[in-house]
Amino acid sequence: MAFTIAIDGPAAAGKGTISKAIAAHFGFAHLDTGLLYRAVGARTLDGTDPIDAARALTAEDLAADSLRTPEVAQAASRVAVIGEVRAALVDFQRAFARRAGGAVLDGRDIGTVICPEAEAKLFVTASAEVRAERRYLELIGKGHDASREAVLADVKERDARDMERAEAPLKPAEDAVLIDTSELAIDAAVQAAIAAVEAQRA
Repeated sequence: MAFTIAIDGPAAAGKGTISKAIAAHFGFAHLDTGLLYRAVGARTLDGTDPIDAARALTAEDLAADSLRTPEVAQAASRVAVIGEVRAALVDFQRAFARRAGGAVLDGRDIGTVICPEAEAKLFVTASAEVRAERRYLELIGKGHDASREAVLADVKERDARDMERAEAPLKPAEDAVLIDTSELAIDAAVQAAIAAVEAQRA
């Protein structure tokens, strides 16, 4: 039986970690839809047209280790505002969402655009300052050169671009359960998310 869990939220709110934990808990497949946009963004850094990159995307493109760099994140945010890119990736996401055995998708517009009929919807968020600190520590831990000020500016820039774009802006679905992770330990955030999904499955 298909059961779709849609998880949206801004960068570094914890939605990826929560999504993976929920997928493991329920035995569902997981898709980080941000990787689709990162993969397209990465191709544009090589000079590929973003629409062509989106239409030619393969599963192998999602496995590259280089998709987690700040440069690719910014490129992903830029290509995500292009309507033709979003359209090219919609069918891939919707087919994944309705696969047998259940699916968890996390991104920016899953509950509002990709899967408005999802059986469970969550919106995971946190303050810009908390998210920037998490991203800063992640980058430093991976050996990247970064400053707290630059990372906070980057987070705010991405938020503005994601929330103000004309197509599929980042916002909670009307029936999404809001989980603010600003002051939540990851275990507590995961448990809150699991409880919210369990309530929808009952």
